[in-house]
Amino acid sequence: MAATKGRKPALVANSTSRETVSRPVDYVWAAARISLGWIFLWAFLDKTFGWGLATPPAKAWISGGSPTTGFLKGAGGFFAGLAGQPWVDWLFMLGLFGIGTALILGVGLRIAAVTGGLLMVLMWAAELPLANNPFMDEHLVYAIVLAGLALAGAGDTLGLGRMVRPYPALR
Repeated sequence: MAATKGRKPALVANSTSRETVSRPVDYVWAAARISLGWIFLWAFLDKTFGWGLATPPAKAWISGGSPTTGFLKGAGGFFAGLAGQPWVDWLFMLGLFGIGTALILGVGLRIAAVTGGLLMVLMWAAELPLANNPFMDEHLVYAIVLAGLALAGAGDTLGLGRMVRPYPALR
């Protein structure tokens, strides 16, 4: 099968495998995937252990602090009522860990894109009205990038995506 310059090769007829040729853009998507994964995973680690950057040790989750209180308490309305609820803390922290791990490893990108996109849209909504822009902030940009990562199959380059190709739920 001949590949067109600058384009990924198409599926081979009657086969579910693709050639393993990576283009420069695939490495850009991989770098974006790993970087965004680190943002999620770092938030989990810092909120869990209070390593003193965004979360002081006294407010760490393992010290009895709530990872959602600081962000949601000032949101008002519906979101303020969720602040500090144990089930919200657990869902939030499991989300940060799972999304970050999936992105870094390059597996489960579809699930990570949907759940991460939902988390980002909810965090965006909790901040309304925005202080610096009528509607756009980094939460919506991250949600868009998450969708792009999943659609681009960004787990195949510098990730384990090719290994889970036979299992569509893990793509």
